[in-house]
Amino acid sequence: MKALVYNGPGDKSWTDVPNPEIINSTDVIVRVETTTICGSDLHILKGDVPAVTKGRILGHEGVGTITEIGSSVSTLSVGDRVIISCVKSCGHCANCKTGLYSHCLGDEGTSGIGWIFGHLIDGTQAEFVRVPYAENSLYKVPEGVTEDQAVMLSDILPTGFEIGVQNGQIKPGDVVAVIGAGPVGLSAMATAGLYGAATIIAIDLDKNRLEQAKEFGATDTVVSSATDWKAQILALTDGAGVDVAIEAVGIPQTFTMATEIVRPGGRVANVGVHGKPVELHLEELWIKNINISMGLVNTNTLPMLLKLVAQGKLPAEKFASHHFSFDQMLEAYDTFGRAAETNALKVVISR
Repeated sequence: MKALVYNGPGDKSWTDVPNPEIINSTDVIVRVETTTICGSDLHILKGDVPAVTKGRILGHEGVGTITEIGSSVSTLSVGDRVIISCVKSCGHCANCKTGLYSHCLGDEGTSGIGWIFGHLIDGTQAEFVRVPYAENSLYKVPEGVTEDQAVMLSDILPTGFEIGVQNGQIKPGDVVAVIGAGPVGLSAMATAGLYGAATIIAIDLDKNRLEQAKEFGATDTVVSSATDWKAQILALTDGAGVDVAIEAVGIPQTFTMATEIVRPGGRVANVGVHGKPVELHLEELWIKNINISMGLVNTNTLPMLLKLVAQGKLPAEKFASHHFSFDQMLEAYDTFGRAAETNALKVVISR
C-alpha cells in the first residue's frame, strides 16, 4: 500500500510499505477512505516529537471501512464505515473507566499514553491502518454524515470542546474569548454555544481567519496585532474581562494574553500545545481567583458530537477548506504547511 512515511526531521515520502496485519484479537484493519493533516504532524516533521522514529506512518485522523476484524471483536463487522479516534481506548483500565482515554493504560504503543497513531504506532495517512482496541476506538458513521464531517470528529471537534469548552466550564450567558482561530480554536467557538455562551470573541493575527470565525459562532473579532487589542476586548465586557479565555495557539505570548483578559473568578482553558515554558504570574493571578486548566483530548465526547453533526447542529463540513486525492498527499502537506498563504483550515485527503 501507499503511505506517508516520516524519514527523519524535514524528510517525508509518499511511498510503498507493507499492508498492516491483525496482531491482537481486539484489532481491526480499516481501509482509509479519508484522512487529514494536523498541526502535530508538522511538529513531528520539524523533529519536535522525538518519540516518533524513522519509518513511522504519520496521521491520527481518519474515516474508513473495516476490511478485517480480530477474533475478539463482536460489535463491529467487515463493511462498517467508521471514524478512527485519534486517541486509543482499551475500555478496561482504571483511566478508561473514568473517561480518561488520553492516558489509557493498555499496552498498545506505551501504557499511559492515548495518542499512539502516527506517534507510537503507524497512523492513518495510508491506504490501510491497523486499529487496536477497535471496539472502543472506532465509531460507526450514521447514514447522511459525509466524509468531510466525519473526519473532523477524529480530533479537532472533541479537542476544542473537551479542553476548551468543558474544561473552561462555560455557562449560559458567559463571555468567552478564543485566542487563535485555527481549526481547534474554531472548534471551541463552534461548540461554546452548546453551553450557552452569549458572546464569543475571536482573537487572531490573521484577518482572513477572523472572517472565517464568524461562520463558526464568533460574535466579535479582534486583531491581536492592534495596539489596543486588550482595550477592545475589555470594551466588549464593560471593562470586567471575559468569563473564559481559551488559549488555542501554544506559544508563551498567547497564554499570557489569556491571563490578562480574564475577569476575577474567571477561567483560563489552555488548549494549545506548548513547546516552550511559559511564565505564570501567580503573584498577580492568585488574588483574582483565576482557575487554569489544560489537557490532552480524551475523545470521550465523540459520540455526542457525532449526533449533533448528524442533526446539522454543528458545522463540521465548514472546516474542509481544501480537497486532495491520496496521490496528492505531498501537495496537501505543502498547502497545509503554508496555511497563512493558502487560507487552509483542514485539508481533506480522500481516495
